[in-house]
Amino acid sequence: MFNKILIANRGEIALRVINACKELGVKTVAVYSEADRHTLPVRFADQAVCIGPPRAAESYLNVPRLISAAEITGADAIHPGYGFLSENANFAEVCETSGITFIGPSPDIIRLMGEKDRARREMTAAGLPVLPGSEGVLRTPEEARAVAARIGYPVMIKAAAGGGGRGMRIAPNEAELAGLLQAAQHESQQAFGNADVYLEKYIARPRHIEFQVLGDKHGQVTHLGERDCSVQRRHQKLIEESPSPAVSEQVRQEMGAKVVAAMQALGYNNAGTIEFLLDEEGNFYFIEMNTRIQVEHPVTELVTGLDLVKKQILLAAGVKLDTLVRPNLRLRGHAIECRIVAEDPETFKPSAGRIATFHLPGGTGVRVDTAVYAEAVIPPYYDSLIAKLITQGKDRREALARMGRALEMFVIEGIHTSIPIHRQILADPDFLAGRYDTRFVERFLPAAAGLRNAVPA
Repeated sequence: MFNKILIANRGEIALRVINACKELGVKTVAVYSEADRHTLPVRFADQAVCIGPPRAAESYLNVPRLISAAEITGADAIHPGYGFLSENANFAEVCETSGITFIGPSPDIIRLMGEKDRARREMTAAGLPVLPGSEGVLRTPEEARAVAARIGYPVMIKAAAGGGGRGMRIAPNEAELAGLLQAAQHESQQAFGNADVYLEKYIARPRHIEFQVLGDKHGQVTHLGERDCSVQRRHQKLIEESPSPAVSEQVRQEMGAKVVAAMQALGYNNAGTIEFLLDEEGNFYFIEMNTRIQVEHPVTELVTGLDLVKKQILLAAGVKLDTLVRPNLRLRGHAIECRIVAEDPETFKPSAGRIATFHLPGGTGVRVDTAVYAEAVIPPYYDSLIAKLITQGKDRREALARMGRALEMFVIEGIHTSIPIHRQILADPDFLAGRYDTRFVERFLPAAAGLRNAVPA
């Protein structure tokens, strides 16, 4: 087991890793920017090191400063959390060459899965169904037109090195393809330093389904069921749940077996997530893999009874998977997560500032993952996620009922949050019936506009 783990992240995920380390008896090092000096991870870690100014490029994305902090404090492992450098193969490689264990998969696997066109080819060879699309990256409008003519419109233009909805455009016809291709390439270059994009067939009303996987360094792989992440706004997830209302036990077993076989062929180790689109006919298509812990991992924890962050650490230390996860694990009950973000629910603009009141909901089946507290300052420099509200029940109906009353009792004053939007979604008949897809929020928000003043914040 490691003696000391440095957490190369901030906010709720940094505190989440600290909690797991405390239970394992492992010392922790928090790194922080000048804007995060008074945060809970800094307070509760065994050591804390300031690594630079507020801008992420000068702090949380600064590899030399992170490695220096690990060496100075004697950390023998680094947990990257999610976001920032968590899927940066170069960072994982630097950790490796510095004699520090990177808590995640190997640099080669991170690099492979980060190059979306290569990942598609690899997963096709491993037996996963993939959406029809380009064989590689596209350089010119002529190449894009040829692919689109072959697979048919509409098509999705996607950043080869991207994620989180950046560098993505939907081209409904040939007339708009060239302009949208250029826009996607420009955004991809700005966001990821790489302008490469590829094309794939666009499905109009899909579900976004992802499978949680765990692998060890000894060739063992398992999956922990699926999560439904279809409630999104501009490709950013708002609500996740497990199991999916759209996935039958038969489909779960079929896709789970294919996922495990593909990950074994890849030699995958540690935690990761395989993402699929599910069309209205029940067909699954691989879209990408996230080689890290996901924001929405708590819903899987609640339906499996496993602590995924602790499993990550133990797997990175070389523990065998079959000693950590019982065979033939079945999902128990239902869990739902709402991502509470610091945004104006009317305009969706970020809402930085000082929190005046912060009252957490509680009671049976309610969990809140956050690093926020009353009088905490939400800085304008980072992702707007401030809390994850998760509820669990014996079935979906009970989990929804608990989420409804938890949202009602979650009070945050001083900044704007997404809680009003979540409450409106939880009152929507289609959502309550499990009838939704990735376009749900686009259809829902205009219909909900007249309700906003009627729902207390």
